[in-house]
Amino acid sequence: MKINFIRAFEDNYIWTIEKGEDVILIDPGEARPCFKYLKDKNLYAIFLTHKHMDHVGGVKELKEKFKEAIVYGPSETENLNDKTLKDEDEFEIFGYKIKVLKTNGHTEEHISYLVENNLFCGDTIFSSGCGRVFTGDYQSSFESVQKIKNLDKNTLIYPAHEYTIDCLKSSKRIIKDKIMDDAIIEAKEKISKGLPSLPTSVEKELLINPFFMAKDLDEFKEFIKIKN
Repeated sequence: MKINFIRAFEDNYIWTIEKGEDVILIDPGEARPCFKYLKDKNLYAIFLTHKHMDHVGGVKELKEKFKEAIVYGPSETENLNDKTLKDEDEFEIFGYKIKVLKTNGHTEEHISYLVENNLFCGDTIFSSGCGRVFTGDYQSSFESVQKIKNLDKNTLIYPAHEYTIDCLKSSKRIIKDKIMDDAIIEAKEKISKGLPSLPTSVEKELLINPFFMAKDLDEFKEFIKIKN
């Protein structure tokens, strides 16, 4: 599977899944860098994880040019969707099996896409962190992290932001281990070469993400307080 990235805004990644000249864009919050990337390619589909503008802001403009592209998304992006998805929906594109996981908490209807062993999780989690719980529904956010934590350990995770170093630095208040410093060095090396620090993996996050380690909801909320 060919997966690439498009940079947007200051720290967003618009992930791509590609087969030949056909491209799926995940959370195109900004159209301009997408048009540049798609210069000699075809936009086949768009996957949306949630409603925030830095994830959906480029959709209408992209659809004006690529009218055949199919937009998939949760009920909270229904005004943009061609196909609205819910938890545990399954479909196939490019011969890949895609499963939808409801991973709400950051927003009310946030979803993630499990494409074979690749998880595109929007703002549900970051490497060594989790998305802000704008809904105030910490129970749902905790349950969403549990869903991801319990995936196959070799699952690669593609968050939508380059927050890795900041998350690792704040997580060191909770996980006091050399592995955190090693992870910071590794992330800095990748970024210095113009690469994302991502993807991460379930196996890696089990060692460096305090939210994967939280025993229950109370500890999860306590870790949020410490990191904030």
